[in-house]
Formats: sequence, structure tokens, C-alpha cells
Amino acid sequence: MPRTRAATPASVSTSKGPSGVTKRPPASAGGFFLCLVGLESPYKQVRGGPLTCPTFVREYYVKRLSTGLLAALFAVGIGSTSVSAQGAMAPAADFGTPPSGEVPILFNDRHVYSKPDRLKANRVLAALIRGNTILIPLRSMFEQMGATVSYDPASKTVDVSKPGSDVKVTVGQPEVVINGESRPLDVPPEIYKGSVVVPVRVISEGMGAYVQWVPDRRIVVVRYIPAPVPTPVPTPTPVPPTPVPTPVPTPTPSPSPSPSPNPYEHFVVGDYIFSPKVYNEFSPGNTGKGGSFSARGAVEFPAFGLPWMLEGDYRSYSYPHNNDFTPAEVAAGACMPHIPITGQGCVTTIGGYGATNVPSFMARDTDFDGRIGIKIASPRIYIGVGYLSRAENYGYPKENGVGFGAEKLPDLDQPFSLYGSVWYYPAINGSYRFPDMGPPDDLAGQVLKMQQRFLKYQVGGTYSLGNSGLFLDAGFLGDTIRNKQLMPGLDASHSGGYVGLGIHF
Repeated sequence: MPRTRAATPASVSTSKGPSGVTKRPPASAGGFFLCLVGLESPYKQVRGGPLTCPTFVREYYVKRLSTGLLAALFAVGIGSTSVSAQGAMAPAADFGTPPSGEVPILFNDRHVYSKPDRLKANRVLAALIRGNTILIPLRSMFEQMGATVSYDPASKTVDVSKPGSDVKVTVGQPEVVINGESRPLDVPPEIYKGSVVVPVRVISEGMGAYVQWVPDRRIVVVRYIPAPVPTPVPTPTPVPPTPVPTPVPTPTPSPSPSPSPNPYEHFVVGDYIFSPKVYNEFSPGNTGKGGSFSARGAVEFPAFGLPWMLEGDYRSYSYPHNNDFTPAEVAAGACMPHIPITGQGCVTTIGGYGATNVPSFMARDTDFDGRIGIKIASPRIYIGVGYLSRAENYGYPKENGVGFGAEKLPDLDQPFSLYGSVWYYPAINGSYRFPDMGPPDDLAGQVLKMQQRFLKYQVGGTYSLGNSGLFLDAGFLGDTIRNKQLMPGLDASHSGGYVGLGIHF
């Protein structure tokens, strides 16, 4: 770390000056120089130390050197003004009379001014003395050393930086941070006449300057020699490598393009409906036994710049109608009005005008609807319209009607997929002709429409079996039927779980 040195008369023992810089006997070069210019006493033997400079030696060299050379040496040693080349030594520079408590400063043999754009002849920038410490103006000194100075008025912190050095001080705080290391100061920095002044040790230790205190003249001399820029080592001219023959590249076969997945699904699937529950005039919640199944298929396709789908859905429910009447109960008029003999064998007639005894049989209800939809969202969500046809095996008329709904088709290009649908038919109807005889007499032989509101739903999932195109299918489906006109009961329903196998193309 740079050291602060001070020139002091040899007759004065080692001590500390006002700057806090140690006074020492002159070194071989500096002391000899001060001896020559008359700022030191003649050398003499000091307690076994080196011999002092005799007076006759000084007189000898003074006589041999011209007055111009002596003036130049005087300017280098203590920063005085130059002398004329004709040999007449100019008078010492007039540093003026600094205000009380201030001392002049010389920097590299030049006067230092606080504002270089407003020079004042023979007026150097004054340093301050606070106790035993010399404070010097920070910005002027550091900028002349090639450093960049920035001041933050909010925190009153000064940041000085140049390659290899960084110094931070804060007004009023007795510390300096040099290259990240905090060091104490005897006297904190302060603001004097608009300039931040810091102890001279900040200059010497932070920037590697050489500082001298000349007590006889009450002058602070600061010398700073920038570190020499190292001469770059010339880069040897590289020897060009022996050219290697470029191998003929083996042509890489173009990879076969991977087939892009078909954005449109085409599939068919068949499912077995196990143990469906049926509620209607023939079944008070009987469980279906075998023979219940469903089948469906769908095709996606583009048309008019839009994605469309066509789908068909078929369902068949098989369930028992039970009649537990004995022949005697049937002969006694079971299910007849005002006869208290009832059971599952009694079936409400169309129009709800009474009940009749129906023997046991295996009932079957079927429906099929075709759907067309347009895609409204991904993945494969459609809305559309459908046409439904419904039939039974117990003499009711075939019913049909138009409805609408929403559909989520399965994504069979994925290992797992979910799907679902809800379709509503507000009026499915068929023509029914009342018998020519029997109640009600006013409707005998008339043909009326039997109408129902029909809602069917389904939710399920698929699992693709590798690349075979086959997939497993499972879920839950059903319907709800509400009376609109002439239905035997108020409502009916079918529901049950299913499992099946399908194939997509």
C-alpha cells in the first residue's frame, strides 16, 4: 500500500506533523535534494547512522550547477515556480496569504485551484489544519490523478474510482472505505466553502500518491505518478496448420416424414348395458336381464371451412314385466275399477283412463337418433341438432321428433380420453287409435297423438390398445321421459352402466 512520506529537517527527531504523516530524516535521494536547496541542515553523523552531507559538498555542487538547473531541481523538489534558462533564479512563488488555519498545496509542481476554470494568479488551493491533521480538497486532487468523482448529496457520500482503486468517504463519518475495506480516520471529512475536504492520508493510501509536508514554507507537496501501462506482449504469428483434406461428406438420407395425426376422428363402438333400471307402467324399477346394449359411431369432417361431425346412437333396453296374479284373482276381476285386487300385473292404459291386467312378458324399448353438429371448441366439442325415433314391443305407436344437444367426442389419438353428451327432444309423438269399444266412450275409434319430452345422456371414457386402432369403452348412460299427452304414466326412465369395444380409423 502506498506510504505517505514527509520531508523534515535532519536536526528534528522523528515525529508526526499536522497531516498525521511521519517526519523522517531525508532518504538518500530526497534528503540529498533538500540538502542542496537549503531546506535541510548540513548532514552529520546521527547515532551511528549514515554520514550527513557536509557543507563543502553542497557548496561544491551549487557552484558547479547553473542557476537554471538549480531552479529546475527546486521546482521538482518542492513545487516552486520555474526559473529562467539564462541562469537568473526567479524569486520563490508567492503563495499568497492563506486565510487563518489554511496552508497552500502544490501538485506535481503546479498550483492546484479548486475551480480550474477560474484561475487566480499565484493562488493555490488551501488545505485546512484540524488539530494534527491536514485536510485537502477531494475533487480537485483526485480528478487530477485521473479518477472519476461522484457525489451523492442525499447521503453526502463521495465515490472516487479509477482502474485498480475505489475510495468512498461520507461527510461527517470518521472512516474511509478503500477497495471495500473500511479504515478509521482521526478527523471526518467535511464541506469547506462548498468543497469536500478529506485527510491527506486518503490521497496517499487510496491513490498511491507521494505527500510531503514542508514545515518551513508551510506547504503541502503532493506528487503522483500514474502506474505505467504494461507493454503488451506481441502475439506470435501463428503458423498456419497443414491443411487437412476435407473429407467428402456422406449424404445423409432424408428422414421419412412422420405421419401427422389425423385431426378428424372416425369410429364405431358397441357396448353391453348391464343391469339397467327401468321405470314405467310395465316396470316399477325392475332390473334388465340380458339383451340390453347400445351402439354408436361418429365421423368428423371439414365442410365450408368448418369442422363438422355426424353421429348415430342406438340403445335397446330389455326388462321383465312381472304378473303375479293367480287365475282366481284374474277371474275375480283384478285391476278392474272398484275391485281391490292390484299388483305388478296391472298396467295403466294410454291416456290414463284406467288399468288393465297384462300377463308377464319380456319388454323391449329401443331408440335411435341421428345427429349433426359443428365444432365450437377443442378438443372436439360440438353443438348440433338431432332426429330421434322410438319404439316398443307392447303395441304402442312409434314416436319420433327433432331435438338439439351438445357433444364431446372421444380423443382416440390419446391413450386415455373422456367424452359425454346431452340431447333433448322437446316433443316426440306418434298417432294412437282408441279401440271402438270400451272406456272412454267419447274417445272410441278416435286417433290422437301421444307425445313425450325425451332427454338422453351419456358420459364415459376410452382406453386405446396401442396402435391397433381398437379401444376399450366404458361409462354410464340413460334417459328421462316426461308426459306431454296421453302417456300412461307421468314419467319413465332407463339407466345403466356399460362396457364395450370399439375401433377408430
